[in-house]
Parts: sequence; C-alpha cells; structure tokens
Amino acid sequence: MFKKIAITTTALALIAGATLTSQSTPAEAAKGWQVGVGIAGGLAAGAIIGSALAQPRYHAPPPAYYPGPVYRPAPAPVVVYRPAPWSPAWYNYCSRKYRSFNPNTGYFLAYSGQHKFCR
Repeated sequence: MFKKIAITTTALALIAGATLTSQSTPAEAAKGWQVGVGIAGGLAAGAIIGSALAQPRYHAPPPAYYPGPVYRPAPAPVVVYRPAPWSPAWYNYCSRKYRSFNPNTGYFLAYSGQHKFCR
C-alpha cells in the first residue's frame, strides 16, 4: 500500500510541477529554477554544517605522568634454626615446644591424636 501512495503522490507532484511550469514564461521559469537551486543548496549546506556542529566532542584527558617503579631489594630470608635430631639442643627445643614430648622415642602427641617425630 505504501508504494501505491508514493507513486500517486509522485504523480501528483509531477502534474502540479508541469502545470506550474507551463503557465510561466521561460524567463520566470529560469528565475524560479535559480531560486529553487538556491534554497536546496542552502538547506543542504545548513544540514551539513548543523550536523557537524551537533556532533559530540570527545576531549581526551590530559596525559597522566606517574613516577617510575621503585625497585626495593627483597627482604632477607627468615632462617629458622632447628637443631639436629638427638643433639642436646634438640632435646631442649622439643621438650620446651611440646609438653607431650618423649625424649626416649623423639615423638610427641599431636592434637590430632597421632604421634609425630619432633623436627
């Protein structure tokens, strides 16, 4: 249905344009043509300029300058001293650390109920 309406309106516009141009003299027709071209050119230029002015403007943020990375030396490793098994220092260490330590076997009773060797 849309095509039929478009065709009929186009046909009506052509008929109206033909009757208007047939009634005017050639000098008036040329003058009307120039006015029509001027109006069409003005509309086109206005549309182009207006759309250019209506475009959103994206401003980039100013560049951020951050200080460079600072390299610090790694901390010294933590050394845990554990005496060698069956030495006098080992007996003292395990008997102080575990109340259930048995110096005859070298094992202690853990909270899980298992006997573990003192290291």
